[in-house]
Amino acid sequence: MTTKTVVFEKIDLGISSIQTDTISDERRNTLQPLIAFIQGKVDHGQEIRLNFICTHNSRRSHLSQVWAQTMAAYFKIKNVYCYSGGTEATALFPMAATTLANSGFQVKTINQGPNPVYAIKYAGNAHPVIGFSKTFDDDFNPNSEFAAILTCSQADEGCPFIAGAEKRIPITYEDPKVFDNTSQQAEKYHERSLQIATELFYVFSKIKA
Repeated sequence: MTTKTVVFEKIDLGISSIQTDTISDERRNTLQPLIAFIQGKVDHGQEIRLNFICTHNSRRSHLSQVWAQTMAAYFKIKNVYCYSGGTEATALFPMAATTLANSGFQVKTINQGPNPVYAIKYAGNAHPVIGFSKTFDDDFNPNSEFAAILTCSQADEGCPFIAGAEKRIPITYEDPKVFDNTSQQAEKYHERSLQIATELFYVFSKIKA
């Protein structure tokens, strides 16, 4: 039986308000290969490695990594390890980190510079997600036995082959970057984060432990 773990109160409230009936049948079909990959690993008692990949590893891939790790813990799906990477390394965009903080995550900058490193926590006793921009094949990420989840169409098209990936799963999202430096920036980043959270809630809610 899957039961939730104790996440920070604001995150818990946000998760409790998620409405999965907003997910279209088309998107549910898009999410099904990820559900099947995770369920197969659970059934065989294997570790579950998910590498979320986007072009710059700056926005969507990080939001996906953090929400996937959170939902795995929320539903007590064990041995889930979430990563992110890009076809090139840039920096985790500050608005993405701010969006997570506004959703209740504890976001701490542990290294400054052009590519800052963040520790992102969803629960008091949870190991933080380490967020910084890197390529998908960086040494920080797994080199075998993982699913490559492509979160943007450019990465999907630009990565015809991902070495070590057991499964390649395109689950693409529109880029909130187009609203940078506009009055809608915060709203659109929250909207994208909520979509990702909703879909990953749906994915992990389907897993039978």
